[in-house]
Amino acid sequence: SGSEENKSLDHEEIKGSWKDFIYNPRTGEFLGRTAGSWGLILLFYLIFYGFLGGMFSLTMWVMLQTLDENVPQHQDRVASPGLVIRPHAVEIAFNRSDPANYNHYIQQLHDLLQNYNDSIQERNDLCLVGEYTEQDNEPVKKVCQFKRSTLRQCSGLPDPSFGFKEGKPCIIIKMNRVIGLKPEGDPYINCTAKRATSLQMQYFPSEGRLDKMFFPYYGKNAHPDYVQPLVAVKLLLTKEDYNIEQTVECKVEGSNLRNDDDRDKFLGRVTFRVKVSE
Repeated sequence: SGSEENKSLDHEEIKGSWKDFIYNPRTGEFLGRTAGSWGLILLFYLIFYGFLGGMFSLTMWVMLQTLDENVPQHQDRVASPGLVIRPHAVEIAFNRSDPANYNHYIQQLHDLLQNYNDSIQERNDLCLVGEYTEQDNEPVKKVCQFKRSTLRQCSGLPDPSFGFKEGKPCIIIKMNRVIGLKPEGDPYINCTAKRATSLQMQYFPSEGRLDKMFFPYYGKNAHPDYVQPLVAVKLLLTKEDYNIEQTVECKVEGSNLRNDDDRDKFLGRVTFRVKVSE
């Protein structure tokens, strides 16, 4: 019928118009544009994005010229460092009669002290005790010796169990590194147990001192072999203390470093719990 023929013709016209839009062999147009038109558009975008890329590269280059590869231009870290402990655990609980109970703790201590072995530290410099080791203008920064043996009973040398076997564990405390930090005064670590009676402790080095010769730190690029000073505290627990959780808080004192910020419990201090059984 006539209506069916008209529908067929309309369908063919639509099909033909779509083919011509994609590619018109009469005009040579592809998607409605000639090759020359497409070429101009591509050229425009090539120049446009090339200009943007060049501006971005120039901006990055100018910014990089203002940076020091050793010292951050803007330090968002706090001026006072936090304290951390090894073994790395908030609660240190173990049975002193079962080495399997505490082997993972003492392994952490041995791993930490590998770089402090006397044979390695003897390659480093003997620095002036009580004096900052300032070397801003030195291209190669020297490293001050901190020998593992300085920690004595908590060095893991005379007692590889770090006191865990006898129920008097050693805890090693260190400050986080802060580039350029020079603490005033005579900083030391002081630990107290949160209980009615005092808990006897031993400190290594003596009095828990953090000698100023280990400051300032110049960053991992300028100071790659730097080792920060450590303080070990040996908890002299008695049998009466066994099976009772002991909460211990250690602070850096004797200097201008902060240790009382209620918003940051690790700023200049650290708290941990110890429970020994047998």
